[in-house]
Amino acid sequence: MRDPYQIVERPMLTEKSMDLGAVGKYTFKVSKDSNKIEIALAIETIFKLEPGSVQAVNTVSVKGKKKRVGRFPEGTTPDWKKAIVTLKPGVSITLFEGL
Repeated sequence: MRDPYQIVERPMLTEKSMDLGAVGKYTFKVSKDSNKIEIALAIETIFKLEPGSVQAVNTVSVKGKKKRVGRFPEGTTPDWKKAIVTLKPGVSITLFEGL
C-alpha cells in the first residue's frame, strides 16, 4: 500500500463540508489515481480510527476550470478528485471538531 499521506492530500474545509460533518460525512481532496479502498484505509490510518469504522466512500472527479493566466487569454486549473467519507455512527474525526 502507498503512503496514506500521498493518497489523502488535504481536508476540504468549506461551509457545505462542515454541514456534512454533523451527519458523519467528511470531505477530502485525494490523489487522482487512488481508489475507494485505498482512501478508506488511508483515512483509518491517518486519523487512528478502528479498522472498519469507514462505512462508505464516494468519489467525484472534478474537472479544472478555464482561467485567465497573466497576459495569456486562457489557461486551466488542474483536474482533481474529491472523496466524501462516511463514518459509522458514534465515530468522528477530531480534526473537524470545533470548526
